[in-house]
Amino acid sequence: MNLKKTAIKSIALLVVATSIIGCRKNTNEEILPDIVPVRKGIYILNEGGFNQNNSSLSYYDFEGKILTADIFKQENYRGLGDTGNDAQIYGSKMYIIVNASSTVEVLNARNAKSIKQFTFKTDQNVNRQPRYIVFNNNKAFISSYDGTVAVLDTASLTIEKYITVGRNPEQMAIANGKLYVANSGGLDYPNYDKTVSVIDLLTLTEIKKITVTLNPNGVTADQYGDVYIKSVGNYDDVKPTLTIIDSKTDLVKTTFDNFNGSNMTITGDLAFFTVTGGAKIFNVQTETVVKEQFVTDGTVITSPYGVDVDNLTGEVFITDAKNYTSRGEVFCFDKDGKKKYVLTTGISPNGVIFINK
Repeated sequence: MNLKKTAIKSIALLVVATSIIGCRKNTNEEILPDIVPVRKGIYILNEGGFNQNNSSLSYYDFEGKILTADIFKQENYRGLGDTGNDAQIYGSKMYIIVNASSTVEVLNARNAKSIKQFTFKTDQNVNRQPRYIVFNNNKAFISSYDGTVAVLDTASLTIEKYITVGRNPEQMAIANGKLYVANSGGLDYPNYDKTVSVIDLLTLTEIKKITVTLNPNGVTADQYGDVYIKSVGNYDDVKPTLTIIDSKTDLVKTTFDNFNGSNMTITGDLAFFTVTGGAKIFNVQTETVVKEQFVTDGTVITSPYGVDVDNLTGEVFITDAKNYTSRGEVFCFDKDGKKKYVLTTGISPNGVIFINK
């Protein structure tokens, strides 16, 4: 047998068959354009005053340029509760963590109408005091000051289990199939916690704790698999730090001592931290500070409380809590740090949540 001739013949037949199949496919297939998301507006979570029961949810519509001061109350005929701490959208629902009320509100993200309210209490009827929420594969993970992370099924809206972590857990982030939880111990002054719990997302169990600086509360992850931990310290001789953990090894890569910056968010290669007067920018690829002050036009921000970046437009939103007792503001800046507009909101606005059309 002439193997060379046989191989050539087989290749020729394959080319003809592929051409026929390709022609048939092309005559029936409709080429669809890429769908680019378009923002509908923003929700603004207003924390309110602790034990004042005056949290609210504002909404700003981009097309009509209309601000609704408290869309939650308007749509549900009741207040949001006491100390709204975190709000995120996942799928078609928005989840709001109301800390002092010890509730989690689940809303229709399109119209802010309530779908379900969870009351977070222990078996002894003690408030768990939920703090933050993150999502992974149709599960929501909710940290609570009672030392647990709740696992909530986002389809059935049922709590599947509580995972025990460290003391007074705060923010969380997901990287490499693991959930990183900052255990602050913030209610145990001056005996703070100084660990980060690592939860395996397959087994839903804590697999280790990583030691960092005292009182860690902020956590986020970048696109390279690094996890950023912002620790407050003890407000005395232990200064604030920024610790970077490699999620592949769970080892601390580096720690920036006496790091100036509070609330943080990461978009692309840039991390934004609230600082006096606005925000600072840190490059996560080079691990260096890019700008000590993002605001470039002299805009005065009295008490920067939160920072969020629209990854579609590059706009940066910085919330201003003012004196924490009167109505605050949200400033929208372009990518060059110049103010585009400002919105007057409720008391202590702490976060902006983007909603698409």
